[in-house]
Amino acid sequence: MGAHVSRTDFEWSTSDEPHASRRKEILEKYPQIKKLFGSDPNFKWIVSLMITIQIAMIFVVPRFPWPLVIGLAYCFGGVINHSLMLAIHEISHNLAFGHARPMANRVLGMIANLPIGIPFSVSFKKYHLEHHRYQGDEILDTDIPTTLEAKLFCTTFGKVIWMFLQPLFYALRPLFVRPLPPSATEIINVVIQLSFDFVVYYFLGSKALVYLLAGSLLAMGIHPVAGHFISEHYMFAKGFETYSYYGPLNWITFNVGYHNEHHDFPAVPGSRLPQVKAIAPEYYENLPHHNSWVRVLYDFITDPAIGPYARVKRRHQNKVLKEE
Repeated sequence: MGAHVSRTDFEWSTSDEPHASRRKEILEKYPQIKKLFGSDPNFKWIVSLMITIQIAMIFVVPRFPWPLVIGLAYCFGGVINHSLMLAIHEISHNLAFGHARPMANRVLGMIANLPIGIPFSVSFKKYHLEHHRYQGDEILDTDIPTTLEAKLFCTTFGKVIWMFLQPLFYALRPLFVRPLPPSATEIINVVIQLSFDFVVYYFLGSKALVYLLAGSLLAMGIHPVAGHFISEHYMFAKGFETYSYYGPLNWITFNVGYHNEHHDFPAVPGSRLPQVKAIAPEYYENLPHHNSWVRVLYDFITDPAIGPYARVKRRHQNKVLKEE
């Protein structure tokens, strides 16, 4: 089973999350960062290209043998679908069309969701905004593993299994930790997505649908692009709860690796986050950071000091989220 993790509890903090205070301090010193706020006009075209590639692929893969379909799903389709997931992350902050056009953002999110195969675009937004506003809150931040997860997957082998099952926990954890009634838009998202999946299966067959679904699920598990799930908030250095990644995979993930910068300035689109670091380098260069998501995955699995318990948590204080 491998080494047992050394932690037996989360890292409980009584201080506020660090991003709001740092945002205020940086803006006082560098007010020009506000010019980076707003939507990225190129974003929608990049997302459209990725969707087009995946739609083209589902007409091609039915000709291939099953091993090649799964291989392509892991090596190619999964990378694009994971990038689309991170496009939906950008869209959740209204960075496609700006805050003045929320419905346009939601529609693009549902379209970007189609190749992924699993309806989540609308639901992701409401839980993700709580993660930003109430980072570490034991109830409102559903990005944090449950105590049950931490106790069950507490060995080297257990962490491997947990990472393979990460798509399942990521999808189901909010329903158990913080169940919220579905909105009309969420129901529309589900209906559109399941209808698309049915059409793909009916007209193109099982290989086309499996290519999409397997790519999404495999690329959320033990996969280089999935390293950001671990690198962002798992405590690799005591007391630090958010980490940036400055490696090459940022090129295909909308710079999600610039995670301290993103939490400090969620109104800045991913394409401009490197400019935040360039303008205020003294606030980021001395923070612990990662340069390899593959190394992050390896260290998470093999280091007994790191596991599902390696997260900073805060006691819930009956906060209420206002809808953006």
